[in-house]
Amino acid sequence: MKNNRLTLLSTGLLVFALAGCGGVPGTTSEDAETGADNEPQTLVWAHSVDPRSMDPQDALQTSAERINRNMYSRLFMRDENMEVVPELVTDYEQIDDETWRFTIREDVTFHNGDPLTAADVEFSIDRVINDETLLEYQFFNQIASVEATGDYEVEIVTEGPMPTLLTLLSKSGSDILPSGYIEENGMDAFIDSLIGSGPYQFESWQRDDRITLTKNEDYWGEEPVWNEVEVRTIPENSTRVSELLTGGVDIIADVPPNDWDRVDAEEDISMQFEDTTRTVLLIVRMTEGYVTADQEIRDAIDYAIDQGAITESLFGGHAIPTRTRAPLGVFGANEDLYDDYVYDPEQAAEIVENYGETPSVTLTASRGTYPLDAEVAEMLTQMLEEVGFEVNLEILEGGSFSDVFSEYTNDELYMIGLADGLLDASYSLVHYTEQRAAGQTDYSNETVEELIAEGNRTFDDERRAELYAEAQALVAEDRPHIPLYVQPGAFGVSDTVSWAPRLDDNVIFDDVIPNE
Repeated sequence: MKNNRLTLLSTGLLVFALAGCGGVPGTTSEDAETGADNEPQTLVWAHSVDPRSMDPQDALQTSAERINRNMYSRLFMRDENMEVVPELVTDYEQIDDETWRFTIREDVTFHNGDPLTAADVEFSIDRVINDETLLEYQFFNQIASVEATGDYEVEIVTEGPMPTLLTLLSKSGSDILPSGYIEENGMDAFIDSLIGSGPYQFESWQRDDRITLTKNEDYWGEEPVWNEVEVRTIPENSTRVSELLTGGVDIIADVPPNDWDRVDAEEDISMQFEDTTRTVLLIVRMTEGYVTADQEIRDAIDYAIDQGAITESLFGGHAIPTRTRAPLGVFGANEDLYDDYVYDPEQAAEIVENYGETPSVTLTASRGTYPLDAEVAEMLTQMLEEVGFEVNLEILEGGSFSDVFSEYTNDELYMIGLADGLLDASYSLVHYTEQRAAGQTDYSNETVEELIAEGNRTFDDERRAELYAEAQALVAEDRPHIPLYVQPGAFGVSDTVSWAPRLDDNVIFDDVIPNE
C-alpha cells in the first residue's frame, strides 16, 4: 500500500521582529535595560528525556549525543551539508584496503589543560573496540587495531576493507577522551567530570532536570558563541511548550503535533521542521517460547497495523509510513520500502483465528520520549485487539523505558524510535546480525548476514547499496522489527535566536545564532 504524502522539507528560519528582549534566555536583565550589544550569555535548550548515561561510548541516546557533540572533538565530523569532513585530522591516507594513517592537530588541549595527542586517540578508539559491554562496541568492532605511531600520528587497521571508517570516526562513540586523566583517576572519576576538548565544557548535571555547560575559553577552533548552555529535561509536553511560550527556553525539541499550529501562531516563536532518520518501530522478540517467534504471528501483527491511519490522524500526514529502518537520506536505503505499508486486517484476523488459541503479547512503549508515543501505542493496541490479539499495554516513563532497551528485558513488542547516526544503512542493518540481535530480537538469517557482511567490506558504493537494499527486503519479510513511520523533526524556536535543524538530528550549539 503506497502513500503519496510528501516528506517535510526544511524551509529555513522565519525570523520575526522582536517585540523586546527583556526576560529572554539569551540576554541578561542588564542587557535588556541598557540595550547594550554584549556577547550572548545563556542558551537554553529543552528536550524530553534525560540522558541515561553521559559516557560518550556507552550512551547511544540522542539526548546524550546532542550534548556530547559539543563537549568532545572527533577525528571527523559532519558539516551542515551532512558531508564527512576532517575535525581533528589535518591529513590522512589509505595505505591499503585495511590500513589508514592519520595526522592530527597539534594545538588542541582538553578542558583540564592536558594536550590532546595521538595517545588519546589510541586510548579512546581502543576502549570502544575492545569493551563489548559498551553500547557503541557493536559499530566499532570491525576496527582491528589502533596505534599511535608518533605524537600526532595514528594508524588504524580494519578487519577487511571498511568503506564506512571515516563516517564511523565522525559519529557518536568516536569522541576523543583524555587518556592521562582516566589512567590516573579512573573511568568513574571521568564520568563525574566529563573532560573533553570541544567548544563547551561540563559544569554540572542535576539528574532529570538540567545539564549545564560553559564556554571553553581555550577552544582550539572558532570562539564559542555562548558563555553558557543550559540543557533542560522537561518530559511533559505541555510544560515544555509553555516554557517556550513564556520565554523560559530558546528552543524545544519534540513539539507534539497538536501544538504545532499553536506554537507557530505566536508572534515571537516559530516551528522549524526537518526530515529525520528516526524510525519509530516495534522491536519483536523472536526468542523461542515467545508467541512472536512464530513467523505467521509476526505477519499478523504487521497486517493488523494501519500505518496510514496513524500518520494521518496523529501527525496530520507529516510522518511517513515505512517498512525499513533506513529512510531516505541514508546511504543504501531501499526506496521501495519507504512510504509503504501492508495493512490487511482480514488476513491478520484469519491468521489469529487459525492459531488455535488467543495469542497474547505485551506491548511496551513510552510516554513523552517521542511525540505522541503513548497515543500511538494505544492505537496499536486497539488495532491488534480488533484482529483477535490479547494485548497487555505497558507504558513506561523516561529511565525505566530506556533501561528495558539497554538491558534487553523487552517482551514480545517494544516500541522505540531509532535514528541513524551514521547516515549509512550499515548502521541500522547491524541490528539484524546474529551478534547484535542476541538477547533482544534473537533474529538470525544467514543470507541477511552474508549480504550485510559483503556490503560492509566493499568500496564499490553502487554494489554496496544493492546489497543493503536486498538485505532490507528480506528483513521486511522476516519482521524482527516492524517499522511504523519516520518521525518528522519538530522544534519550537524563539525568535531571539536563528537556527535550522539537521538531518542527523544533532544540535551544534554554535549553529544557534542570537538575534539582535
